[in-house]
Amino acid sequence: MVSSRSRTPRSSRGASGRGSAPRLAALAAAGLLATVVPSAQAGAADPAPRIDLTVLVVDDGGSAVEAITAELKGSGIPYRTLDLNDPGRPVLTAGFLSEPSDSATGRPRARYQGVVLPHEAVFGPDSAEQAALVAYEKTYGIPQVDAYTWAHPGVGLDYTSDGGWSGVLDGAAAHVTPAGQAGPFRDLRGPLTFEDNDPNVSESYGYAGRPRAGYTSYLDMPAADGGRMSLVGEYAHDGRRELVVTFAYNPHQRQFRALARGIVEWLTQGVHLGRSRNYLSVHVDDVFAPDARWDTARNCTPGDLDCPGGDGEAGENPVRMTADDAAYAAAWQKSSGFLLDMVYNGGQGEQWKAEHGGTDPLAARLIADRAQYRWINHTYTHPFLGCVQDATTVPWSCAKTGTGATAWVSRSEISAQIRDNLDWAYGKGLPVDRTELVTGEHSGLRTLPQQPADNPNLAGALADNGVKWTASDNSREPAQRSLGTGSGAARTVPRHPMNVYYNVGTAAEMTDEYNWIYTSRADGGSGICENNPSSTCLPAPLDTATGYAAHIVPQEARTALSHVLGNDPRPHYVHQSNLAEERLLYPVLDKVLADYRALFADNTPLVNPRQKDVGTELTRRTAWERALDAGQVTAYRVGTTVTVKAPSGVAVPVTAPEGTRKQLLLGTAVFGTAYAGTRSAWTTPEPLQSAVTLKLPTT
Repeated sequence: MVSSRSRTPRSSRGASGRGSAPRLAALAAAGLLATVVPSAQAGAADPAPRIDLTVLVVDDGGSAVEAITAELKGSGIPYRTLDLNDPGRPVLTAGFLSEPSDSATGRPRARYQGVVLPHEAVFGPDSAEQAALVAYEKTYGIPQVDAYTWAHPGVGLDYTSDGGWSGVLDGAAAHVTPAGQAGPFRDLRGPLTFEDNDPNVSESYGYAGRPRAGYTSYLDMPAADGGRMSLVGEYAHDGRRELVVTFAYNPHQRQFRALARGIVEWLTQGVHLGRSRNYLSVHVDDVFAPDARWDTARNCTPGDLDCPGGDGEAGENPVRMTADDAAYAAAWQKSSGFLLDMVYNGGQGEQWKAEHGGTDPLAARLIADRAQYRWINHTYTHPFLGCVQDATTVPWSCAKTGTGATAWVSRSEISAQIRDNLDWAYGKGLPVDRTELVTGEHSGLRTLPQQPADNPNLAGALADNGVKWTASDNSREPAQRSLGTGSGAARTVPRHPMNVYYNVGTAAEMTDEYNWIYTSRADGGSGICENNPSSTCLPAPLDTATGYAAHIVPQEARTALSHVLGNDPRPHYVHQSNLAEERLLYPVLDKVLADYRALFADNTPLVNPRQKDVGTELTRRTAWERALDAGQVTAYRVGTTVTVKAPSGVAVPVTAPEGTRKQLLLGTAVFGTAYAGTRSAWTTPEPLQSAVTLKLPTT
């Protein structure tokens, strides 16, 4: 079966040989472009073919093909799936792959710029389908990825019995070779360690073989005799090129996520629709406000409506940053090279000051350092802005009017909370953007199960105050959506909650609450994990003295880094309490940043977008996905010219090599921005043009 997800084209690149890094990179770019012309079997006078910027994915249902497909989809790269498990699927023939004369250009047409196979012999070595694929790849210079295979001469490697190795790769240290860094994996620093998350589970298996003639290794590991054995490499033979991967993986494993961009760059020869970045933003909610503290005896948070004996306010002994904590945050930002977003409640800060002798050293320090942060409106006093809450029941419910209708917080009250917090910030000189908002607890948006619909007064209040981007909880609503209609409508920006809790100030408190949630009733926990099919229980409670550093920090850093490596721009959010007392957030972020910088080269920095930029990115992606799914995008390459046509108003994501220029009405201009050794951008046709036209470098 061919999936309905038709899309548009792309290309590949590779490099081999010796020399300086700049020379290797230049050779790689030249080789990249050279591989897209027809093979020597075509006459010199034959026209360059049209190569559609679409990838063909031959799917056997395995995790390796699933992983590469996820990377294509997540980057916005058009692909077509041929499902081998469907008995009614089309047969792969010359007519399926190409046509001798394209009606639009009059040239031979290759329908796919690259082919992903489960392994090199998926159709059988003597089958008609294999013969058709080989002829297609030779004729048009189309590269092929063998998603997962074993080391043997058929893919350019010696058998593992001839000085190679096979087995479990958990914790194995591999390295991107000079050829890999000069070619498709130039975004990587070099060292790459396979994940080993559970010593009791085998997570990765692979075959490492010694390269034969025609094979260029891109990722290898040391052999017992001092040589090197390859895990990923290019096999050039018989007028064709294959990227050979000899270890198993799935879409979530760090080793694949680190290699994913390079696999796609090789497959598409560095010219494709779609773009990818490594994003990380962290929102610190409740700045200037206190946060209630977890009670380790009652196993709840005094002040919460469902905590017995709670007072309904901030609870006993709340957690709040000090001036020293603020100074530490500013110094940490400078030393780490990472910017935090301060999501503030001015009114709660004023209330704290009034209750503490009229002074607030924390506010004074943060306001003095205001230019060192980004600031986001979190409403003036952090009230719940959905339905009017009835706290006489546990859990709470929505109060009703005299007619039995849901009682809602009014438009004027929501608007006042937004406006008053903005006015407070302007009066303090905080550089806040009025188009961005985070409501307290993401309230106003639907909250299941009690409030299945948005507060009908929310969209109007957002429009009244010029809010275009309001945060939502990604664990509840991962998709972006509109609030309101017309030009005044706002859109949600989903945020990832980090498992560093809002109601703790120390590692012992954090671990105690973590144990309550993630241990069984028999082990003294709540048993929530036993009743939740999406969760698992800890085998035993964590030691409150060591559990945070030993277990929770690496777990949370791993989760956050998986989002970073997944081209996911959604912000993460924590709370000001996590910067207070034992400053629990920093060990997590320090590990994320250290692990990231150990993996990626300087040409691939973390992108730290603000909330409105995330919103814009997600909106563009949605429009692009719709255009692809509707078959409204046409994109192809003829020689060194790329042409892309999309519906009017839809921005097109394109990635191309350094040196690419965009065709203007008169002349050309440098295309895109540099990232990971390529150039990419969301782009649209110039005035009086109906298509995006790019000119690729010739050397």
